Amino acid sequence: MAERPQISLATVVLDCPDAHALADFYRQLLGWEVKCSEPDWVLLGCPDGGTGLSLQSEAGYQAPVWPERPEEQQKMLHLDLRVDDLDGAEAYAVASGATRAAFQPQADVRVLLDPAGHPFCLFLP
Repeated sequence: MAERPQISLATVVLDCPDAHALADFYRQLLGWEVKCSEPDWVLLGCPDGGTGLSLQSEAGYQAPVWPERPEEQQKMLHLDLRVDDLDGAEAYAVASGATRAAFQPQADVRVLLDPAGHPFCLFLP
């Protein structure tokens, strides 16, 4: 086998119906900056230089169902966001445009849905 070349994760890309609208949500939620913007794609950069978050418009986008159910659109991934105040972070996320998921599997984690329907979790360290 050949020697492994340098490979690193640069960004996670979330498909959605409107990249700019979802980028506005995550920009406000995370306090990140827009690093690059195109008509159907936005890159948000982490202030510490870590992995970014990209949003990409897809005409045929279908929001995932949470909790997952057979025969319906499944989530492909979800974001885990570490917070220092679970109640405060949930209130801020909802005020920013998130929705609290009806199903909450754990008392110490909050599952919310972003404006495009992607589930994400808030948790304490």
